[in-house]
Amino acid sequence: MTRFLAWLGGAIFVASLAFTAWWFFVELGRPVSYRGVAPLVVDALLVTLFASHHSLFARERVKRALIIVPSSLLRSSYVWVASLLLIAVIALWQPIGGTLYVVSGPAAAANALLQAAGVWVIARAVSGLDPLELAGIRQASGTSGRPEPLQISGPYRVVRHPLYLGWMIALFGAARMTGDRLAFAALTSIYLVIAIPWEEGSLRQSYGADYDRYATRVRWRVLPYIY
Repeated sequence: MTRFLAWLGGAIFVASLAFTAWWFFVELGRPVSYRGVAPLVVDALLVTLFASHHSLFARERVKRALIIVPSSLLRSSYVWVASLLLIAVIALWQPIGGTLYVVSGPAAAANALLQAAGVWVIARAVSGLDPLELAGIRQASGTSGRPEPLQISGPYRVVRHPLYLGWMIALFGAARMTGDRLAFAALTSIYLVIAIPWEEGSLRQSYGADYDRYATRVRWRVLPYIY
């Protein structure tokens, strides 16, 4: 049963990512009349709910407190909840509407290349991770006291969090920027920026001086020459 639940959670994880990609690139690109800023309040609360789980339940103190969850399902349960919350954010999203700008012609092709570059950065950032662990199918190695090797190659030579950089490029690079695309891109990016100090605190706990040396060598967290 444990193996079945882990694999089912992994399937939901993949489905939630595919659903999110379709929703952003297809559904949020449809023209919708502007409905004011009131829906933004609900959408911000939805993203905050997802973000709270994503950050708080990744902390080791919280993991240790979840004694009711078997250790073999700890990572899987985290992925289960995160995936379902992501689906809930999309399902309950309140349309804002409106279109800020539309890029056409050769410039639109440039935007498409920019988004493709963002997706490529994301793929390179996660290429060194264990996909089964990422999907919650295999228990995280860090829970046994043996963290995975520190990622310092590829895009990690440019910024310390290339996954976040790729996310921002892919979302903000849309040729048709609707109010909903901008809201989703902005809200999730704000969360990522806020969460970085917490994440780096966990990395320093896991890797100690190795991470300090890496942070000294790679100065920028997400945006080169900015942050």
